[in-house]
Amino acid sequence: MKKRLSGRAAGPTNWFLYLGAAITLVMAALTVLGCFWTPYDPGAMDSLSKALPPCPAHWMGTDNFGRDIFSRALQGMGATLFISLCVVAISGAAGTAIGAVTGYFGGWGDEILMRICDAITAFPSILLALVILAILGPGKWNVIGVLGILFIPSFARVARGEFARCRTLNYVKSARLMGAGPWRIMVRHILPNTAPVLLPAVSIGFNNAVLAEASMSFLGIGVGPADASLGRMLSDGQSYLLRGLPWYALCVGGTIVLLILGFSLLGEGLQRRKPAF
Repeated sequence: MKKRLSGRAAGPTNWFLYLGAAITLVMAALTVLGCFWTPYDPGAMDSLSKALPPCPAHWMGTDNFGRDIFSRALQGMGATLFISLCVVAISGAAGTAIGAVTGYFGGWGDEILMRICDAITAFPSILLALVILAILGPGKWNVIGVLGILFIPSFARVARGEFARCRTLNYVKSARLMGAGPWRIMVRHILPNTAPVLLPAVSIGFNNAVLAEASMSFLGIGVGPADASLGRMLSDGQSYLLRGLPWYALCVGGTIVLLILGFSLLGEGLQRRKPAF
């Protein structure tokens, strides 16, 4: 008996996409859980429970003040992902809009805006953010504003390339012949077709935002002391890494690695994904 052939040949399983989505969903679920419930009060100190190793009562142990590390990590993930979400929303929206206009219309405006993007990307983003925050001072909203601006060129370049490519395709020419205006063509026709390229850029942007926020908080010029942050917790745990409290830095560092790994695998999987047609 002949096997029935499907309409499309099955390709290799995209394990990058599945594993990255699984890790990201688990970390996101834990973050949402931490917004409403934690096993212990993240700021509560217990002098009788100082420096406890991981155990059933404290999954990640306790720090030198007797605070539950798992509860603090949940709260820190919430702050880190909130900052990353705001950064990607600002830079993604602004960068896509700039790239759409410059890629579709071209001309002298394209040259000016792209040269500005070149000037920003000429410096390492994290290093430039550290310099600016050293001037402005630490704080959650300062971090969001600085990173949101510095990440705009990466989205602008991706969007510009796609809009410049799509403006010469037949479906755009047909829409133009039917009387559609340039803004309608960009929003209704070209933008949906750029999703396969923009989605991996968004995932990579999340990855870079998490890493940048953790780096700045680790150095003490990111999120303020009043707000929980994985980077600040890692900085605190580093002091006790070789002094009988290694699980503090290891658990917090492992949380940051899982966040970055999830977004990295998700971005790689989206880039490897083949179109459905």
